[in-house]
Amino acid sequence: METMDNNEYTSLDLSTAVWDRIFMVAPLIVVGTREGTEYDMAPKHMAFPAGFDNYFGFVCTPKHGTYQNIKTTKEFTVSFPLPDDVIPVALSATSREEIISKYHEVVSNLPVVQAETMNLPVLRDSYLIFECSAFKVVDGFGENSIITGEIKAAFVKKDYRRVSDSDAQNQLVEHNLLAFIAPDRFSRISETYQFPYPKDFRK
Repeated sequence: METMDNNEYTSLDLSTAVWDRIFMVAPLIVVGTREGTEYDMAPKHMAFPAGFDNYFGFVCTPKHGTYQNIKTTKEFTVSFPLPDDVIPVALSATSREEIISKYHEVVSNLPVVQAETMNLPVLRDSYLIFECSAFKVVDGFGENSIITGEIKAAFVKKDYRRVSDSDAQNQLVEHNLLAFIAPDRFSRISETYQFPYPKDFRK
């Protein structure tokens, strides 16, 4: 086996996290929780399907209200926003500590509607919505944790529901997806290509 070409690669210092020094494509979601008699909406990009069944997970920290709210209420919603909704998503990232009075004003003015099966908010016009019961919380990833939920209800905009692989390109050209390019950029996805799976590939 050949070795890496050191003229093409540079080593990253692992005394700090690597994520702020590279670009990485990620989903962008907004997690909705209940906080006492009020609600919380928090954007997350370290988010993922937790396997091939109906489970979903994301990274959070016990320092955040989202973590504590889910620990208390045992439920949360997940909204997948459209590219045109970047501004409301960005506003939901308003600092809780520095401008706490303004934060509650921001949340109360976000374009939200009530979830279908839970007394929780979802971001209006999202192309995909999950309503989840808390499943497992795994602590210990440094100061962070992985929160997982079982999807109890799911809703997709009709134009975004997969019909067939042959229609995917035209569908995504007309109905773009939002991607977060960590750590601080986003992209509108419209041009895609069929992945060259081996013959008879099965997940």
